[in-house]
Amino acid sequence: MGTIINHYIFKALENYPYDLEETMEALHYALSYDEKNTMALTIMGKVYAEQLFKYEEAIHYFQQALAENVYAFEAYEPYLKVLLWNEDYTEAEVFINYALNIKGSDKAMLYLKKAMLYEHLKNYKKALRFVKEAKSFAFDSGFISNIEETKTRIKSKLPKKKKAKKIIAENGIKTKE
Repeated sequence: MGTIINHYIFKALENYPYDLEETMEALHYALSYDEKNTMALTIMGKVYAEQLFKYEEAIHYFQQALAENVYAFEAYEPYLKVLLWNEDYTEAEVFINYALNIKGSDKAMLYLKKAMLYEHLKNYKKALRFVKEAKSFAFDSGFISNIEETKTRIKSKLPKKKKAKKIIAENGIKTKE
């Protein structure tokens, strides 16, 4: 039976996101064979989140996958994305902290998502601390580039220092205020 389910999962993966009709048909077949298949549930969650923008339904699918198997690592990143999109910041932080303790979880991705969480909360300095932490757990050049882009984006959001006021203060120039 696993081979039949895998056939439909591969079909869904091959067609997503370009042919949603084929994707959904394959997912329905896979879930009819095994309603607890974590990969099928994760892809279904991605469809609801990324294509239909029905975040609550997507969250439900991701939670189903994770309830079935805490090692369903394929669900971690899309689940966190949806929690951030849905502004479920407390749930995102709780899940990240939990997932960081799971052996085999992608620590670099989790710390990067934690940085993004704090970026959403406009706590840019804390976000940059987690970017640094993410980089220390990253071992893929492509992912490190992604981390660097995130770092640059977050730094650009930091309040700009007033250079003119600093120069004036250093030179002892008095201004009218």
